[in-house]
Amino acid sequence: MANHPAPSVGGPLVTGSEIARLAGVTRAAVSNWRRRYEDFPSPAGGGANSPLFDLAAVQTWLDKQRKGQDVSVEVQLWQALRAAYGDDMIGGLADVAQLFAGAEREAPEALPTDVVRLARQFGESGSPGDVVNALTDRFTDSVRRAGSDQVTSPRIVQAVRRFAGKVPADTTLFDPACGIGTLLLTVGPEHGPTRCGQETDARSARFAQLRADLTGRADVDIATGDSLRDDHWPDLKADLVVCDPPVGTTDWGREDLLLDPRWELGTPSRAESELAWLQHAYAHTAPGGRVLMVMPASVAYRKAGRRIRAELVRRGILTDIIALPPGSAASHALPVHLWHLRRPQSPDDAVVTVRMVDLTANDPDGPLEPGPDQTADVPLIELLDDAVDLTPGRHVEESHRDYVSEYRALRQELADQVELLADLLPALMEGVGPSALEGPSVSVADLARAGLVEYGDPEPVSVSEQLDTDYLQGFLRSTTNTRRSTSASGTYRLDGKGARVPQMDIAVQRRYGAAFRALQEFEEGARRVAELSKQAAALARDGLGNGALSPEE
Repeated sequence: MANHPAPSVGGPLVTGSEIARLAGVTRAAVSNWRRRYEDFPSPAGGGANSPLFDLAAVQTWLDKQRKGQDVSVEVQLWQALRAAYGDDMIGGLADVAQLFAGAEREAPEALPTDVVRLARQFGESGSPGDVVNALTDRFTDSVRRAGSDQVTSPRIVQAVRRFAGKVPADTTLFDPACGIGTLLLTVGPEHGPTRCGQETDARSARFAQLRADLTGRADVDIATGDSLRDDHWPDLKADLVVCDPPVGTTDWGREDLLLDPRWELGTPSRAESELAWLQHAYAHTAPGGRVLMVMPASVAYRKAGRRIRAELVRRGILTDIIALPPGSAASHALPVHLWHLRRPQSPDDAVVTVRMVDLTANDPDGPLEPGPDQTADVPLIELLDDAVDLTPGRHVEESHRDYVSEYRALRQELADQVELLADLLPALMEGVGPSALEGPSVSVADLARAGLVEYGDPEPVSVSEQLDTDYLQGFLRSTTNTRRSTSASGTYRLDGKGARVPQMDIAVQRRYGAAFRALQEFEEGARRVAELSKQAAALARDGLGNGALSPEE
């Protein structure tokens, strides 16, 4: 593709998706233009997977091709913000929101004049809430395409809303790591709930509060600060806590919080910050209240978190774990889990099973309603083994096994293989004379030089009617040759120079070859019997333990 050279730009840049919006076409059409038209502007920034183009050059090209439309005020505003704020787009969004929130609508000092003009112009077509929502959607889409964890992805939001179920209007909702309010402001009915949040990034907290105010959500209070180190809501007991916490953070304050009363399930290790966030959320849950926490899949099985997972299960706090489809998170394609906790109102109110849901085979943009074969209600005792592995797929697969049919089939195959095994062992008679290798013999190297043998993988093979392959390979596995080919460290590698085979007539070779071939089949059969025996014993033990199988009367 021979596009025009990238211009030297200082103006706004646009993505392929934004070009599609400008032209009123699909993103695929823009990709097609880049391939078909040599004069289509070359990328002026970005990377190979997310190129950016100079807005002015794109608009000129669209006008020349008669493909363009007037650039919307929304696009102009977004591009002006990006040019002015660069990587600090959250700060830019907060400044625009502040412009509409002030009684006199005075512009913040940091807001450039062209952004103020465009924002006010855009606001003429709708409410301040509409402006903020439109810019928020653009920001969410841009960080999703960039593969960032900066905001919770729309797919995760959809999943949390789905598994939170119906949220009453008088609910107290809390998000201790609320970011720009993505979960806090969208879970539950738009009006009614009391919403409390905290966010360590001051710009995000400011924008989330302004966003709530401008969209008419009452009873929203968002504090700024690190929830783990400086909890601004020490007395809050919420009906529902939702959270998509930071992941993989080792500097979360463990050394300063070793005696913190929030760690009622156990003090998390430095590597288990997610379990610190989980316990922080649970500490802010009222009796009967719930927690819905977005978790990396590895938290379900990592060794460091085993004791805390065991306490969650043992106390009947953990009610559900849902494995979401790969691609649900914005920054990677790995699956993530939703952990659902409920604080019992009394000891008798604790759960006795954990519902495991495995949606990893689903389309991330498809329905989240699990099928019967994607769920399993697992008794607590079955989870409390040495590993306390809470990975849903493992337990869903186990729960849908047909133990009876599988055990019967294994038992029958084992019986058939044992019966066959004795027949595979060749009938041999007493030998006469010395070892075959003590008589006349020839080296494999000489056979290869004579053109009778080729070195195959992993063993030599005969390429002549004068030599039987089974005979050749059988004697190569003899004790004498094996000893020559085994190093002092125990590694076996065929010694092509030292290995020898007896010199025998072809008819005798074939008799020996048949015996060696039968022995090889016998060894393979014995290995299969050992494998089946191990599988049958493990299956029987599991089935007897979980009630799927019982002894005959």
